[in-house]
Amino acid sequence: MLEVKQAKMMYGDLVAVDHLSFNIKPGEIFGLLGTNGAGKTTTFRMIMGLLEPTEGEVLFEGQNIGYHNVNEIGYMIEERSLLTKITVKELMLFFGQLKDMEPKVILERLDYWLNRFDIVSYKDKKIKELSKGNQQKIQFISALINNPKLLVLDEPFSGLDPINTELFVEVIRDFQERGCMVVFSSHQLDHVESFCEQIIILEKGKAVIEGKVSDIKKDFKKHKIRIVGDVDTALLSQIPGVYDVVNNANEIIVRIENEDVAAEVFAYVKTCNHISKYDVEQASLSEIFVEKVGRKNEEV
Repeated sequence: MLEVKQAKMMYGDLVAVDHLSFNIKPGEIFGLLGTNGAGKTTTFRMIMGLLEPTEGEVLFEGQNIGYHNVNEIGYMIEERSLLTKITVKELMLFFGQLKDMEPKVILERLDYWLNRFDIVSYKDKKIKELSKGNQQKIQFISALINNPKLLVLDEPFSGLDPINTELFVEVIRDFQERGCMVVFSSHQLDHVESFCEQIIILEKGKAVIEGKVSDIKKDFKKHKIRIVGDVDTALLSQIPGVYDVVNNANEIIVRIENEDVAAEVFAYVKTCNHISKYDVEQASLSEIFVEKVGRKNEEV
């Protein structure tokens, strides 16, 4: 288990992370989200043992985490950090030996991952000769090569097409099934919503939203209704509790203050013709993020 207990990190007078607490169990994918400068990178560095908290502690399997845990951790950062003038094979031997792996084991695992990502022919190519998408695959492999118990993924799908994104998803799911703890961050919140059971959203170093995704969505009262049919958007806007009506190309989206308002909207929709769709949905994680974090920014 990874335990973050009241962790605070200061750079001089700047509070980068302010008394943050959460736990990640084996086999759990945990979402760590926030705007740029919210404290995510500092938190990543603390949970990998690269930074020691100014206050509080970070425990890995019951002990203070530190550089001695490097062999059990894999990390994929948002910015590519590859040595572009050497070959894929040379790069992986370098990274693997930093984690006390035998060259024979490194090469066996490299062959497996190159085959799985369908880039076997790139083994002896220099990194700079690869496309951005294939460099992303190599960086992902470098995070997996040591079969980590803790895998930290910062924007892993950046720049990937849908096919390769799905391939990455399958691999992350495989590691989850093995009992790996995964810390996941992405600005593509639909991925977070599908991946993560627990999340924390940081803003200025503080947790502004935390808990189970299902509970967060349930507690957020605002809902939306998707309608396809002949309705008068002006009349919809006048229903008490309706705070926004958006007329998209293929459907109308009605945003309501709480689920109870849906009955009033439905009462009107029943009087209309050619209704082929009427769906009431909870707000998406993306909408909750914008509402909560955007509102806090406006108050500053």
